[in-house]
This record gives sequence, structure tokens and C-alpha cells, in this order.
Amino acid sequence: MNTPTPLTPQQIDRLARRRAGAKMGWYAHATVYVLVNLGLAALALANGRHWYAYPLLGWGLGLAIHGAAVWLLAPGAGWRERLVEREREALVRQPRRGA
Repeated sequence: MNTPTPLTPQQIDRLARRRAGAKMGWYAHATVYVLVNLGLAALALANGRHWYAYPLLGWGLGLAIHGAAVWLLAPGAGWRERLVEREREALVRQPRRGA
């Protein structure tokens, strides 16, 4: 049976930073999604139209897929340094798979 090899501190830091960066990327994506779609909705409604639902739903699907990739593969929360620290702690507690 394969015995998990523990991660080195450098590997833990690199992986934690990558995971934290992915989560911050999702937060940025979600923020832009909300702001742009609020603007589109205001523009459409000001003209008595309801077309804003189409980009809202299409882009929303993309945001959901992005979120699933980030949050289901690397759980955690917080701003960059808090994310990095939490990822470090999680990686220290969890044995390395593979190798």
C-alpha cells in the first residue's frame, strides 16, 4: 500500500497560495457579474425591456461552473492572507495523496 508522503513547508505554501488565488479570482468574477448585470438590468428596464435575463442566466451558469471548480475542489474562505493561512493549516493536517 502507498504511504502518503507529507508535504514540505514550501509545497504547502505554494499550494495554499494557489488555492487562495483561485478563490480570490472567483470573488472578483462574482463582483463583476453582479455589477455588470445590475447595469444591464437598469439599462433594459429604463427602456421597458426584459432582455437582461439572458446575459444574467448565461453568465450565471459560467459563474456557477467557476464556483464549483473553485469551492468543491479546494474548500475554504476569507481574504488572501487568511485564505493562505487556512490552506496551510488544512494541508498540514491532511496526508498527501499519491506520490
